[in-house]
Amino acid sequence: MHNLNVLFMGTPHFAVGVLEHLLESKINLVGVVTAPDKPAGRGKRMQSSAVKQYAQQHDLEILQPTHLKSVDFQEELKRLNPNLIIVVAFRMLPKQVWNYPDHGTFNLHASLLPQYRGAAPINWAIINGEKETGVTTFFIDDKIDTGNIIDSKSIKIENDDDVESLHDKLMVVGAELVVDTVRRIENAKITPQPQIENNLLKPAPKLTKDNTKINWNQPNVAIVNFVRGLTPFPTAWAELVVNQQSLKVKIYKVEANKEQHTQTPGASFYSKELKNICVAVTDGYVLIKELQMPGKKRMTSQALVNGFGWENDFYFKS
Repeated sequence: MHNLNVLFMGTPHFAVGVLEHLLESKINLVGVVTAPDKPAGRGKRMQSSAVKQYAQQHDLEILQPTHLKSVDFQEELKRLNPNLIIVVAFRMLPKQVWNYPDHGTFNLHASLLPQYRGAAPINWAIINGEKETGVTTFFIDDKIDTGNIIDSKSIKIENDDDVESLHDKLMVVGAELVVDTVRRIENAKITPQPQIENNLLKPAPKLTKDNTKINWNQPNVAIVNFVRGLTPFPTAWAELVVNQQSLKVKIYKVEANKEQHTQTPGASFYSKELKNICVAVTDGYVLIKELQMPGKKRMTSQALVNGFGWENDFYFKS
């Protein structure tokens, strides 16, 4: 049996659930590495990461290096002398860091690797209409999400799941998998397996302004999945043309409607019967249930139309 001294690396809320479960499981944590504080909000006040806030509450030693290759951080690494590093939603590590511990550095990834390597696996699994996803622990190597797999757990994606609900489910399952992986390493009961490359692998690239815009030329189910896969963050958006002026509208919740029509995709109207804004697509309509106009709060279609109105010549550009 190995005695483990674990260094944890993570930044957002997803990593907090894992860190919490490690502490509850009495894993010996020598420290926590997280992102430096940064200005946020209108007042540009310095804000700490979710992991730092949690670590402070539990009196854990915290490191916030700007450069992981710096001499200062390398000295801190030697001082803490971890023999295992766990990474959850952090950043790419240089070899002198991930190769430092005797028992290696493993990462928790929110997909069933090798599927959905990249920055946004939860989002893209929903966007692509997957019915199943999961979490994977794997040893880090010099590429992104390609190292030998230690273990994985799968869960079902429900039809009403969005990013928030699936994130929370995966955080719970992921926390359990990380602790189980630590115990297996502790007891020398792992047999890491190389990832199998094939032409069917789907990536999970970073979400940008360009790849989060709704394309109204798609079928309605694809648009529903697209919106679900971007709600509540970073949020799908659409370009609405009102009186020859283009407005960027955030779309939070939609529903598919199969009623046939002869309208051009992107054409819109408000249905008093359905109490929703209806947008024409290739195989029916997409009903917009919740949206946000520029400078306004998130609201239902009905609330928006009551205050703003909606004319039949308003249309969405793809």
